[in-house]
Amino acid sequence: MNRMKRVNAITAHPLYRRCYARLEELERGRIFCRHQMPHLMDVARIAYISSMEQGLGIEKEVIYAAAILHDIGKYAQYEDGMPHEQAGEKIASEILETLPEEASFSEEEKRMILTAVRGHRRLREDAEVLEKLLYTSDKASRMCFSCPAERACGWSIEKKNMEITV
Repeated sequence: MNRMKRVNAITAHPLYRRCYARLEELERGRIFCRHQMPHLMDVARIAYISSMEQGLGIEKEVIYAAAILHDIGKYAQYEDGMPHEQAGEKIASEILETLPEEASFSEEEKRMILTAVRGHRRLREDAEVLEKLLYTSDKASRMCFSCPAERACGWSIEKKNMEITV
């Protein structure tokens, strides 16, 4: 089994742990989509498989890092109304900049991850490869077609994922 030292360093980072714990607390009774590890790992796995299928050549740990960081700012959206992609980019930047040297990402990898975190909610016309991959994988991970809360969900039918997609 391939241990992902850099991704594990992110999830062990004190700031990540605090933000993630707060998000879990705020979503404890939520009946709609949650933003915890099962969702984050679904996004990571879909993105990695899609990257391999499309021959994108994006390093696995970069994909997983973007996926586990993409919703880390969601608690700020609940508490302060700040869009979670903006809060998430700020939090992710601090985490990436303070990882131990042996678990650090290159400057280009950090830039790619932060761009993907910032762009995962609305697809820009000139989206970068990882940004688009994270966006599409995030959407594909939601299984609205089998969600017991689908009828009560405020998402438009166009936004809901009503079929298995990749």
